[in-house]
Amino acid sequence: VQLQASGGGLVQAGDSLSLSCAASGGRFRDYTMAWFRQAPGKEREFVAAIKGPASTLRYADSVKGRFAISRDNSKSTVILQMDNLRPEDTAVYYCAASRTVIVSSMMGDQAYAYWGQGTLVTVSS
Repeated sequence: VQLQASGGGLVQAGDSLSLSCAASGGRFRDYTMAWFRQAPGKEREFVAAIKGPASTLRYADSVKGRFAISRDNSKSTVILQMDNLRPEDTAVYYCAASRTVIVSSMMGDQAYAYWGQGTLVTVSS
């Protein structure tokens, strides 16, 4: 599956931004979809994931209550709605996909075989 992330940009603290990831080349509904991010000089970290027909969700503690992940299987798209953005949310955001990840491994980047190119989110204070 190929992934194309979009929607990044420069915003101010407290603003909202929506990232989109369009998938192609696979049966989208079969994939667990996730967002990760990597800030300058830091390791890549998990942000959010959504799995299965029951839409099992996982969020990093740092974004709980501010970010929401959703998917539209009819459009093969996963959305990351980010509200109340903070300067520490500044990073390149990557979408990822996996057909085989289990619930207990949803937050680990090693579980995802497919990655998009990343989109930059910059939050100014």
